[in-house]
Order: sequence, then C-alpha cells, then structure tokens
Amino acid sequence: MNNTHNIHDKRLADAWATLQSHADRGLPLDPDPSRLAFADPEFLLRRETRGIRMQLELMKPDLEQRAHGIENTVVVFGSARFRSEDEAAALVAQAEAAGDTALAERWRRLSRNSHYYEKARTFGKLVAQYSEKKEPQDKLFVCTGGGPGIMQAANRGAHEAGGLSVGLAIALPMEEEANPYVTPALSFKFHYFAIRKMHFMMRAKALVAFPGGFGTLDELFEVITLVQTKKSKPVPIVLFGSDYWKKLIDFDFLVDEGVISPGDVKLFEYVDAPEDAWDAIKRFYKL
Repeated sequence: MNNTHNIHDKRLADAWATLQSHADRGLPLDPDPSRLAFADPEFLLRRETRGIRMQLELMKPDLEQRAHGIENTVVVFGSARFRSEDEAAALVAQAEAAGDTALAERWRRLSRNSHYYEKARTFGKLVAQYSEKKEPQDKLFVCTGGGPGIMQAANRGAHEAGGLSVGLAIALPMEEEANPYVTPALSFKFHYFAIRKMHFMMRAKALVAFPGGFGTLDELFEVITLVQTKKSKPVPIVLFGSDYWKKLIDFDFLVDEGVISPGDVKLFEYVDAPEDAWDAIKRFYKL
C-alpha cells in the first residue's frame, strides 16, 4: 500500500475548504487550536510568524522562476507615472474636454516624458530578441516592478517580441494589479519591500534606470551601494536619459565633497538610446 502523502491529501483540501467557506459567508476567522498551522491565516498573520511570511515570500518566486528557466535578468526601473505617447495625448485631451485645467496641465507635464515609455518598450524588445535563439543558460529576461509606466513599457516590449518577462509587484493601494504585459506565470506580488529588493538582485545581470521618482532612486542607490561595497558582483548600471540624471544628481559634487570616491562614478554610465543601453550590457559581458 502506498502511504505517501502530498499536497493533494484530502485533509489539506478540507482545511482550505473550511477557510474558503468562512470567507464566502463573511464570517470572522476566530482562533482555532485544531486548525492546521499552515492553513491558519489568524496564526500566520501574527507578529511572531513574520519570519515565516518573509521566508515564504523569498521562496515562492524563487521556485517559480527556476521552474521557468529564469536565471539571468535585466532589471528595468523608472517612473510608474509615464504613459505611452498615444495614451498621454488622449489623457490631456480628456482633461481639457472636461474643463479640468489643473489635471490637463499635470498630464501635459508628464507627456513630455512619454518618449521614455517608448524607449523602454524598444529596450524590452531588444532584450527579448537577443534571447530568442539562445541556449537556456544564456538567455536574459526583462524584470520590472510589475507596475505601470516605464515598468509596463519594458514588459510590453518583451511581450511584443514573444519573450517571457518577470514582474515583481508590491501590494500598494494605488497599484492593485500587475501590468498586463508581465508573463502571467511570472507575475509575483510582495508585501515586504526588503524581500522584493532581494529578488531584484538575486538574478540581476544588469540594471537600467529610466527617469523616475522616489522608488526609482531607492532601487538605483540600493544597487550602486551593493556594488560599491562589493556586497554584490559588478553589473552594468545604466542611467537612461543623461539630461535628466545629470540635472537630478550632481555626482561630481559628491566627489568634490569627499563623500564618494572618484572611481565610484565609474560604477554607472549614461545613455540616451535603447540601442546604447543594450550595447553597454553587451560590452560588459562581451556578448
């Protein structure tokens, strides 16, 4: 007799069915000592089990990416607020038609950066096209934060070229769902920013940072610091949009003040075209 038990064991199914029944009827999930521990949200959401939750967030995307052959990624960051040129123009027109001058001005201001959306889209295509005929161990995959804007553009480009791409979304009130161009089987959602950051770096072979705000700066400096301190292997760090980045951050000032070394500014490079961003990666790895 085969006594092997697995996840399809009826007892496990019954545990989940009980939880689903409570949810469907809107009943409170009261503590129940007899409930299986891993099928007990009331237990799993306790402060004391935070370490377990973080471990699960680390493990689930890792196992799924391995299963799909995702070992090397090109991480693309950038503003979630930028839209495609067509969508930006439509949003301006819509606001103007509604007589909302403040909203129209906001969309006009953002529309000035729509060309970055189109360039991120092109870059995503270049990565996917390169990997199309490569052996599994040599493939590169676009990986983004899974949200709208530049992230959507890079995932979209990879999707249009027929490639897989990864989305590491974060549970935020303003971003309920990942963008529609992330490969569904590789669309993950995180609660913990720290674990999400680890996943960005675990497979990253390059970082391309398009213009963006706090989130983009956060991720950019995270990577630069890891490489600077040699906690991470050197990877190409590409700042897309030289005018934007040079106006935003005066790295030479940091050198002059002695808070970074002259060599630290060589950890990254500026580009202004998708092809140049891709060439920077190819040069680094001699592809």
